[in-house]
Amino acid sequence: MDEPARRLKTTITQSVVALLTILAIVGTLFCSNALAAHASEEAPTVQPDKTPEAAGVMKFGLIAAAAAFGLGAIGAGFAISHVGAAAMGAVAEKPQIAGQALIFVALAEGIVVFGFITALMILGKL
Repeated sequence: MDEPARRLKTTITQSVVALLTILAIVGTLFCSNALAAHASEEAPTVQPDKTPEAAGVMKFGLIAAAAAFGLGAIGAGFAISHVGAAAMGAVAEKPQIAGQALIFVALAEGIVVFGFITALMILGKL
């Protein structure tokens, strides 16, 4: 394996290890209260306020909201990657069009806003 590929593999491995370490620390700090609440023996019983039919409808509504936001974010990422690469190539050749290039990147970013608004509208109906 050549040197740049080895350095890339090492950098990715270190990044993943650092991310998992941070997640473990944050999880330990913020989830300790949730685990401690289980120990009390006087926990009140919770009665469900939804019928099974309403819970089924709510399940599909939550899935639809998650799909709207998630697919909007993926679409925006795909659009920004292509538009941003083309815009930076154009700016490298002609620096005067940097403002126009930024507008095109912002238009691609608007896709995620539409997905977010759609998800909020779906959640508002639940």
